[in-house]
Amino acid sequence: MMDQIAENALIGRLGSILPRRPAQMNGLQESDAELIPLPDGTHRVLAATTDGVVEEIESGLYADPYLVGWMTVMANLSDLAAVGAEPLGLLVAETIPREFPEESLCALQQGIADACRLSSTHILGGDTNFSDRLHTTGTALGLIGGDAPMMRVRCLPGEVVFSTGPFGAGNAYALCRLAGTSPAPASFCPTARIREGVSLRQVASSCMDTSDGMLATLDQLGRLNNVGFILDAGWDRFISPEAEAVARKEGVHSWAMCAGPHGEFELVFTVPAHRVVALQQTASRAGWSPLRLGTVAGVPGIELPGWGTLTQRQSAAIRNHPLHGKQEISSFLGLLNGIEEAVRNSTEP
Repeated sequence: MMDQIAENALIGRLGSILPRRPAQMNGLQESDAELIPLPDGTHRVLAATTDGVVEEIESGLYADPYLVGWMTVMANLSDLAAVGAEPLGLLVAETIPREFPEESLCALQQGIADACRLSSTHILGGDTNFSDRLHTTGTALGLIGGDAPMMRVRCLPGEVVFSTGPFGAGNAYALCRLAGTSPAPASFCPTARIREGVSLRQVASSCMDTSDGMLATLDQLGRLNNVGFILDAGWDRFISPEAEAVARKEGVHSWAMCAGPHGEFELVFTVPAHRVVALQQTASRAGWSPLRLGTVAGVPGIELPGWGTLTQRQSAAIRNHPLHGKQEISSFLGLLNGIEEAVRNSTEP
């Protein structure tokens, strides 16, 4: 079922050509960051990830240079968080337009610096180039010591699924920016859940961040583990108030804030039932509260609160839909409406 998703199929084709390190702990798609045991006898694991901010700039989603810098850092740190790594630092490559205003360049650097300071990490180096368009790419390195790293695989039916917080902020921001009907929230600066990820290593069986949206995260975990999810918390439990406000203003259902591909950096993770108390204790010591979403099911699909079950075919249609401009957003919302009706009536669209 992995190849039903266009991005998965592309990654599979590209990855099949490339040599991989034999000792690498994860296979393709099995974790948010690449996991390499260090050959020093310490049982420590190096976590490495890279992510570029390209589509978001070219689509107009990120127009503020400060936000571009911020997201260059946070998108990469979020991958480290999802495997439970503590950051060593980042390398950043910046492709700067030749006529880039000085104030924009300063804002870009300030976004990078502020994101690093908030996350208690540093820039180790990078690369600078010039072109007609702004592009940035980050590479983050982290260490995992003492516990096994978290991966996207290894969750089982009967386990409990949680998140580090509510969803929808990313899709609410994208709806406002790309549809052009409402001002985008000025405060959209999502943060990587480094502290939470480190504390989850002892209790979580699987973990993935929500950078591509909550529904895509659950769908990917389901495909990798051949499981499904029963979400028994109400919509109001896991949609952020800001996203709910945008949904009401735009006249769309809250679930659109979960279904779009522009996520935030919460972690979705599964925990065996006998470890739930340990999770609550661990999270309390670290200063955060897990949000219970539901349970892991033995049958693929995502059972939505009060509706019915979203099939993998339906979630593939959602994930494969392009979403960059106003016309595509209108088409996407039409697709969601058709799928919602089909799910409620237990039929395939």
